[in-house]
Amino acid sequence: MSLLFNIVISVVLYVCFTSLNMDDVARTLLQRTLRKIPTRKLEETIKKWSHLSRRQQQSLNYTQSKWILLQKLVSFCEDNELTVRHVSELEMIYCMENPNLGTWKACHLTDAEDDATSLDLMCFKEQFKSHLAELTRNVSIKIKKHENETIWIRIAWGENFIKPNHLKPTYVVHDLQTPYVFICNLSSKNKPLLYQTLVLATKHGSIKDAHLSGRNLHAVRDLLMGNYHQTFPTNHQRPLEEMSPPPTHPNIENEHKEHAEKRQQVACEAFGEGKVPKLETATYTLETRFRGGGSIDTLVDGEKPFRTVVQFASTSLLESLHHCVSSGIADAPVSPLLSSITQKGRNYFVITDKADR
Repeated sequence: MSLLFNIVISVVLYVCFTSLNMDDVARTLLQRTLRKIPTRKLEETIKKWSHLSRRQQQSLNYTQSKWILLQKLVSFCEDNELTVRHVSELEMIYCMENPNLGTWKACHLTDAEDDATSLDLMCFKEQFKSHLAELTRNVSIKIKKHENETIWIRIAWGENFIKPNHLKPTYVVHDLQTPYVFICNLSSKNKPLLYQTLVLATKHGSIKDAHLSGRNLHAVRDLLMGNYHQTFPTNHQRPLEEMSPPPTHPNIENEHKEHAEKRQQVACEAFGEGKVPKLETATYTLETRFRGGGSIDTLVDGEKPFRTVVQFASTSLLESLHHCVSSGIADAPVSPLLSSITQKGRNYFVITDKADR
């Protein structure tokens, strides 16, 4: 009898103890998220999260070493019996405030239905969750409204007998009143599931790749939507402010000014004026037939195209190209291959022979 009593007591104590602790996935996700958040932003992020009591928040000393601070935060979360659902909210808050932590790919929704523009947030949330749940099991979805009509979606994907992987979520950003969607960290396996769900939930006919990507979400969105100061071609030269001390000789001054104005005009028409979107790369895939001559026979194959990839990279590509043209480093007029970045709102191009188009 005493043995049975001891067993019952042990089981009760074990259940009570484990109920006060987070599971391994929640704890790992919490530790990983807290490590990513800089100490200077940690206090503000924790307040927005609102899953710690006022007493717990006041007891946190943000001047301590981050390791000690994280240990205390994890302890508080365990005391509050927080789950993966609560911890994923913290990660989502940080990602929404700091969206430049991954590579965002832009997509374009097409063939909109008549009532697509009148879609509201509640209807979209219900449609998105129900459609995706029909397509796949074990998926965790969290949807939040951020700025204006911008909707952020966090998706943790699972499989039939595998729980959702919250350590590698997909993020989706969509403005309800626009046909554009921005996606980060989406595998090829889950791509058709997400695309079909987006098409149905937004009341469109199809979705296609916009051939535009970058780490700066705001830059990708501004470039695609044209939300920056653009300069359009004109036959009349505009007066520009003097950017450097005038030359001493008037003839030299006039000649330099004329050339400088022309280069500046061409640069603004091609890459925008003032503050331009911060794009990092532009990729060109070449699929053309080699037209060499002489003794170069190894590359000449009448049927097979000559394939190669050319990539321009910079911390701010449009600003760099603008500077190259305006300073005279690059020739003007600008090649359409470069000016198409802003004119077409994309940074991935496939170049083929005219006969193949």
